[in-house]
Amino acid sequence: MRVENVTGPIAGHAEGPVWAAAWGGLRWVDAAAGDLLTLRDDGVARQHVDDEYLAFVRPRRAGGFVAVGARTLHLADEPDGETRAVARLIDEPKVRMNDGCCDPAGRLLAGSMAYDATPGAATLQRIDADLAVTTVLESVTISNGISFTTEGSHAYYADTATGRIDVFDVSDGDLVNRRPFVTIPSEAGAPDGLCVDHDGSVWVALWGGSVVHGYDSSGALIERIPLPVPQVSACTFGGEGLSTLFITTSAQGLGSDHGTEAGSLFAVDLGVRGQPTLPFAG
Repeated sequence: MRVENVTGPIAGHAEGPVWAAAWGGLRWVDAAAGDLLTLRDDGVARQHVDDEYLAFVRPRRAGGFVAVGARTLHLADEPDGETRAVARLIDEPKVRMNDGCCDPAGRLLAGSMAYDATPGAATLQRIDADLAVTTVLESVTISNGISFTTEGSHAYYADTATGRIDVFDVSDGDLVNRRPFVTIPSEAGAPDGLCVDHDGSVWVALWGGSVVHGYDSSGALIERIPLPVPQVSACTFGGEGLSTLFITTSAQGLGSDHGTEAGSLFAVDLGVRGQPTLPFAG
């Protein structure tokens, strides 16, 4: 298994990688810069979103993309189009959006966290196609990775402060019967962004752990992917056949002399297949 550094340290806080053929492949965010990054054949293109923070993006069914800023939802009508603010998600200035995904019905699930990680200050919200907002989970601390199985029967979720990945049953589109799936020892790192492959295994970036872990559907550790940086933030499958795991890393809070490749995008071919990105219906 060979892990490739695709870009070098190009971002301060790289997060939220997502693959969509509709916009030409891989995108991720340089979150604190408010920039959307796109991997092109000739390098990385940047597009600034007019917000103090850019949490994550997802493609739209109708074309373009949805971008989740610090507290605002933005839409673009073209893959490289300009964004416009369409909805306010949070009114509390000490809290910002953090990570999320779309569910099989095309609704956006977007989590938040307090800037100082105050326990219980955050939520997980659902944004429908008509931009109606519903709170799905309350009293969250650091809402991070969430992803659905291929058939849509289960969803996996990490509130980083718990040190766990939890699993939900999905019933009529609702997340129910939350229970622990995997507990990560604190010395191994903290669960951050995650994705689920075609066969139902869960891949999670471990912040502070210099690693991505893979777990099968029973919760057994099946793979450990070491990275040469301490802060591994998120991962997603993409590329030909969705067989490449792309991994974002962060230099957030590291001193100027950290001497690592933090902020780089990495990639590894694991011989497993991911699943297509679920788009936003709005």
